[in-house]
Amino acid sequence: MTQSLCVEDVHVTFKNTKIIDGMSLSVEDNEFVSIVGTSGCGKTTFLRALGGLLPNNARIGRADLEGRPLRAPEPRVAMVFQHFGLFPWKTVEENILYGARVQGRKEPTERMQRLLDVMHLDAARKKYPRQLSGGMKQRTGIARAMVLAPELLLLDEPLSAVDAITREVMQQEVIDLIEAERRTALLVTHDLDEAIVMSDRIIVLGGPPAKVILDVRSPVERPRSLDSVRSHPEYLSLRKELWNALESGRAA
Repeated sequence: MTQSLCVEDVHVTFKNTKIIDGMSLSVEDNEFVSIVGTSGCGKTTFLRALGGLLPNNARIGRADLEGRPLRAPEPRVAMVFQHFGLFPWKTVEENILYGARVQGRKEPTERMQRLLDVMHLDAARKKYPRQLSGGMKQRTGIARAMVLAPELLLLDEPLSAVDAITREVMQQEVIDLIEAERRTALLVTHDLDEAIVMSDRIIVLGGPPAKVILDVRSPVERPRSLDSVRSHPEYLSLRKELWNALESGRAA
């Protein structure tokens, strides 16, 4: 595999407190990497720094995406947020096409239709966010990020605001979509099981300031499903390893 993302020497400070102090990370092409850690360790801050959302607080020594300098925010990077972030006055399809319109691109209507089908949103395309369930809102947010075919997808706890059943269904939908699209993705989550099910590789952070406690590859090869991961003989031992690393990071 070739390297897709290389980030070195990330520093983030808020009110004289170092949240991240020199953290580095690399991600391979078409790799799905999850970052887990306890609240306040800096995992979401790291993701937002990569997305260019902390211009006054973050400093990055080096950031390359597909061999070119990453100066986010930029069209090559798309981010999905925890709390949907939909425009309430726009329909589902208008929300999905918003990025293309802002960037002055030709509207990717064929691609949008495919995403509407994959995300089970076609019947709701003319509805407004107030008419949608939590799962449908988050599907819209994911489709909005994916419609521009980003080289890097950043996922900030995107499924934490939906119920447990919807969460499992959407985990599989996201796994299938990213596998089909061959996208490079970086997920932040509190949920160990979600990280194990969705990821090629899992990073455990401790802190603040953020530091890597564990970096481990999944024993389950693609294509993955919820059942194949949870029935894998190494599933429980991996979960225990991650839990112990979280405890180590908390105590550090």
